[in-house]
Amino acid sequence: MDFSFNDEQRLFRETLRDFVDKEIIPVARDWEQSGRYPTEIVATMRELGLFGLAVPQEYGGLGADTVSFVLTFEEISRGWMGIAGILGSHSVSCFMIARHGTEEQKRQYLPRLATGELRTGIALTEPNAGTDLQGIRTTARKEGDHYVVNGSKMWITNARYANPLPVLVKTDPTASPAHRGMSILLVDTTSEGFTVEKDIPKLGYKGTESCELRLDNVRVPASALLGGVEGQGLRQALSSLETGRVNIAARSVGIAQRAYEEALRYAREREAFGQPIGDFQAVQIKLAEIATQLQAARLMTYWAASQMDAGVRMDAESGMAKVFSSETALQCALDAMRIHGGYGYSAEFEVERLYRDAPLMAIGEGTNDVLRTVIAKALLKGKAHVG
Repeated sequence: MDFSFNDEQRLFRETLRDFVDKEIIPVARDWEQSGRYPTEIVATMRELGLFGLAVPQEYGGLGADTVSFVLTFEEISRGWMGIAGILGSHSVSCFMIARHGTEEQKRQYLPRLATGELRTGIALTEPNAGTDLQGIRTTARKEGDHYVVNGSKMWITNARYANPLPVLVKTDPTASPAHRGMSILLVDTTSEGFTVEKDIPKLGYKGTESCELRLDNVRVPASALLGGVEGQGLRQALSSLETGRVNIAARSVGIAQRAYEEALRYAREREAFGQPIGDFQAVQIKLAEIATQLQAARLMTYWAASQMDAGVRMDAESGMAKVFSSETALQCALDAMRIHGGYGYSAEFEVERLYRDAPLMAIGEGTNDVLRTVIAKALLKGKAHVG
């Protein structure tokens, strides 16, 4: 089993790390606290071609392997997890269009999404339907060569910048089971009746917006039905969220890495009782635990990514990586804060932001408790193996 990078992946990581160190880390704390949108950082991500990560090369994208995909979100989250959110929702949507879209849809959208000229996200969650996506209430009624869409969506990343925006709807609200009546429409967000109601205030995950949307008799051409066939929406969404889980696992590794770096630096520099606090055994034990859990999460995430590149179905494996890495991020952020003592509670230190960003990783792309049941069912059915 080879855990080393090839030359292309190594160079890619070096380029990302240089970008993060020079353009994200110096401004992250101030911009996050002021609520400033990271326009300049987004521009550099466009220049680096990062909006084309999940777009095949034939449509002008990088067509990146999954390990390189993971490296991107790990490195950017090490600098500022909110920035990774801007790229994450866009990439999941691009992956979905590339895998499930018609040829016309791919050619219409993917080249401009790859350059960042267009940006996108994915609108699944509703006020009364998060984990239970079959419970959505947004409907799309067919009228001639258009659908008329009514409903609302919550927690939508990139909502103010996305166009098109894939929206999960019920084209047949009476279908049983419900998923047979669910479809995804590629909605033009400049359409009459499409409204971004508000930005939702958040504990962390700042730098990108998370919005509530309303769709009031929005007319969408029938040609915007993803894949051209009704009733495939939930399957299309869930297959794309498999990529989203390794995305979240990678972001978690980035948060844990930064927590480790900040804790190690502080332990070397901070003195108490005439010596660096890193000389005290209690601090050493916490540093060792952070480093050990971090490296385990990293290897599990890289393993899941490499399995995806090998074409293996990854429901359980991506879920394992997401669960373990996100729990690691939570614990590492807390332990780094404890090493900082009172200063860890101050907004002047990075660990305070890491502590606020980490909890979302255990919630996003399927809560950890739900994913544990997904993993268990795969094991019981013999669709996943350990050992």
